[in-house]
Amino acid sequence: MKPYIKTLWWENNNLYIIDQQKLPSEETVLQLKTVKDVWNAIKNLQIRGAPAIGCVASFGVVLSAINSKTSDIDSLREELKKDIKYLSKSRPTAYNLFYALERMENLIYNGKHLLVKDLKQSLIEEAKKIYLEDLQCCYNIGINGAKLIKEGTSILTHCNAGALATSGIGTALAPMFVAKKKNIRFNVYVDETRPVLQGARLTAWELKKAKIPYTLICDNMAGHLMQNRKIDMVITGADRIAINGDTANKIGTYALAILAHYHKIPFYIAAPYSTFDKNIKNGQDIIIEERSPEEIQKIGNTFISPKDAPVFNPAFDVTPAKFIKAFITENGIIEKM
Repeated sequence: MKPYIKTLWWENNNLYIIDQQKLPSEETVLQLKTVKDVWNAIKNLQIRGAPAIGCVASFGVVLSAINSKTSDIDSLREELKKDIKYLSKSRPTAYNLFYALERMENLIYNGKHLLVKDLKQSLIEEAKKIYLEDLQCCYNIGINGAKLIKEGTSILTHCNAGALATSGIGTALAPMFVAKKKNIRFNVYVDETRPVLQGARLTAWELKKAKIPYTLICDNMAGHLMQNRKIDMVITGADRIAINGDTANKIGTYALAILAHYHKIPFYIAAPYSTFDKNIKNGQDIIIEERSPEEIQKIGNTFISPKDAPVFNPAFDVTPAKFIKAFITENGIIEKM
């Protein structure tokens, strides 16, 4: 199943992404030519979503190799190691970034590369493999998750975990795209997702393209809808999942999980296995990114608060595993971690 949106692609040794900061008003394609371009695109949310970040970062390592002028294999390895460390500092929470970079770094040191050109080619092939694996993962998540969507189901989702967050059809939105293809009728409530409005700007845009019925709501309306039995299930994506099932996702996810638990509404996380961090025992060990105060102080270029207003802006929160009914993965639905 092809994605409704082409989020990122590698063509003729060039990396392209759709600039998500411009959506939905402009569909602008950016060419990322250097490692610094990739770092900036990740940091500035021009590319976002854990799987998409991982894919773009892997191609960032390829760009590092292609742009290198050295003909010495050991010097190239040192350059690549430095740039991998640099890319790892772009955002701290999404595990797919580190998963992809680790695969690229393992290739650099574990492969039998006697020639620079051989290492460069191997890196290209590995990055393409990471991309294609994500593409297939998304489709499999869609197939598995669509089994949960019945005729007339009303789904709440938060942030954006669709095609724009991956190389494929998404994670949380993937079951909806598959259900749509099966002609199952359902409705989606889309949280606006303050402060960057990924729900309003991106998820609503994707669902409109796919002709899936949706209703946009403010984040603080979810409890009212649940109280009035307007929601049958909640599906969100994830940025990092601890070994016990505690899950980091966009800020506001934890509150939704508590609300869903209180109202006895099933709460699902849709994510590939590459989002599971086997090195972290529980959510307390997950690093939570804090972002610029201006994301809260402003909408667009307009200040909505005093310019010197003190701000606390965590990008993610952690939902304890006990509030998650199941994880929808490419290999099936996991109910217990």
